[in-house]
Amino acid sequence: MNPTVAVVAQGEMGAGVGGRLVERGLRVITSLEGRSEESAKRAKAAGMVAVSDQELARADYFLSILPPSDALALAEKLAALIGPSNHKPIYVDCNAVSPPTKIEIGHVITRAGSPFVDAGIIGGPPKEGYNGPGIYASGPEAGRFASLAEFGLVVHVMNGPIGAASAMKMSYAGITKGFTALGAMMMLAANRGGVAEGLRAELERSQPALLPWLQRSIPAMYSKAYRYVGEMEEISDYVGEDVSAQEMFDAFADFYTRLAADFEGQQAEVGALTTFLKKN
Repeated sequence: MNPTVAVVAQGEMGAGVGGRLVERGLRVITSLEGRSEESAKRAKAAGMVAVSDQELARADYFLSILPPSDALALAEKLAALIGPSNHKPIYVDCNAVSPPTKIEIGHVITRAGSPFVDAGIIGGPPKEGYNGPGIYASGPEAGRFASLAEFGLVVHVMNGPIGAASAMKMSYAGITKGFTALGAMMMLAANRGGVAEGLRAELERSQPALLPWLQRSIPAMYSKAYRYVGEMEEISDYVGEDVSAQEMFDAFADFYTRLAADFEGQQAEVGALTTFLKKN
């Protein structure tokens, strides 16, 4: 009998993962409590079924896919339901949090009696024609989560403890999202300095692989900048022994906070970036 999978929440990634599992024949359930109309639409389009929290706790697998700041609260909420029950779902935390935070979440879940898997998602949401994203999984129960590879997920089991998959995610996102922030910062600086056109021409001439990457990554970031804030803060915690790196990622968090406000407001900086990146 196929397993039932609970996925919370219904952002682009959560709905994409849920939809991939539904396509492969699984029943995927979720909670719409406190969620937006857009979340409800994404869940419906993905074929996810809205249920009560009590029914979520009776799933065979529970995948937590949330903004980093919400990860611990959800684990505590589910642990309160799992603890008194004889049924113990495999809890897979897929959130972009630092290894210490992931270990803390794991303790909450294992104290309630459920197996816990540390997972880190690398790549965009599942969609037609795209085999990803890759989901790195670590900890003693990671192999049990890997069985969902039979239903369309790409799972890479790591030979490491809880925290290893999180470290992989933090390292990768630190490069990609950190570089996105750095590129946007310097484009805005060039705009303020009156050299935007010259910088654009130089990037086209001397960095032919870099400019197209920025043309994809920066516009895709605008609507997600608010989500990147918590991720930068978690990466800052992850690199904490390196004070310079910590200060840099704290600065990136501040930058994404500012850009998120600009995107929701006058879009002065977003507009300048869009003009700089406009394809000829």
